[in-house]
Amino acid sequence: MDGIRMIVHIGILYLFYYAGVWIQETLNTVIPGSIIGMLLLLLFFYAKLVKPALIEKGANLLLSHMPLLFLPVTAGVMAHFSLFAGKGLILAVIAYISTLIVMLTAGWTAQWLVRRRESDG
Repeated sequence: MDGIRMIVHIGILYLFYYAGVWIQETLNTVIPGSIIGMLLLLLFFYAKLVKPALIEKGANLLLSHMPLLFLPVTAGVMAHFSLFAGKGLILAVIAYISTLIVMLTAGWTAQWLVRRRESDG
């Protein structure tokens, strides 16, 4: 029964992904459809239209196999290595700055959500 539940959970995640892709293609935005789908999912969580338990098992399965999901990206970088040759320092700076931005944004968002939850409860 857990296998079917995981398939349903992953299917729900795909629905949000495809909804985001549809919105991106329809509105011709520069924001990737996957990001729009995640924002839709966040909006549904925020509005309490979807409970996290509805996708929990599927999301945990995907997260536990995340390194495998990055293999195609790594292979793509190696296939086009000439594009990156000689640009190591600038790529390291870009990676550092983008990681810092993601960490700060995630930290601030988590703190905001905790403060909000404490004030609601």
